[in-house]
Amino acid sequence: MRKKIVAGNWKMNLTYDEGQKLTSEIVNMYKDESIKDVIAVLNPPFPHLLPVKKLIGDTSGILLGAQNCSDKESGAFTGEVSAKILASFGASYVILGHSERREYFKESNDLLTAKVKQALANGLTPIFCCGESLEIRMAGTHEANVKFQLTESLFDLSPEDFSKVVIAYEPIWAIGTGKTATADQAQEMHLALRRHIASKYGKDIANATSILYGGSANPGNAKELFSKPDVDGGLIGGASLKSRDFIEIIKSF
Repeated sequence: MRKKIVAGNWKMNLTYDEGQKLTSEIVNMYKDESIKDVIAVLNPPFPHLLPVKKLIGDTSGILLGAQNCSDKESGAFTGEVSAKILASFGASYVILGHSERREYFKESNDLLTAKVKQALANGLTPIFCCGESLEIRMAGTHEANVKFQLTESLFDLSPEDFSKVVIAYEPIWAIGTGKTATADQAQEMHLALRRHIASKYGKDIANATSILYGGSANPGNAKELFSKPDVDGGLIGGASLKSRDFIEIIKSF
């Protein structure tokens, strides 16, 4: 059975005190409301990793993730953070290939391949993001574009390694705009991605791969999105900064 995952991407937000307050609220609500069978992943900025990890403690079902890692294991790369370092701080997941990293920092498919391999080599689960812009969606080439991203960055992996990757589909035109792909649009793309994975790695691995939706999910639309057979959770941005909203999304399965 595929893992149900709701990952909160804090992006470049929250001071130390704000992050501590948010994490404490999420952990307490998760415990008090007896949430089961859904993995919650908190992905704060790098300085928050250790204090957030301490607040999570031994809470079953909540794990720590990072928003990025270097494609290098170590060395003279000022300002970078390696997967090895992240793992040493207790991170379990790392977001890679987010549309903002691709757009603002010009991350290529080849670079992301190297990052994915670094993450896997250090025991981290990559949450690999793929998605299309509004221009590509309007041109009708969105499915081919997203399949290409997977092929170029992930299809060099062994079946064993690929089976450790989580996919996050991002309709880029819906991130931070208040727009959301309809549940049917999300299902259509998730199914296309699963079939594409099956064409390379077979149905068993494809059916075991968690594919998350990452485009302005919120407590109002999460239940409909998560009801679709190929939507296995969400990569949540703005709503992950509000503890009650984030918990309600987790409870939408």
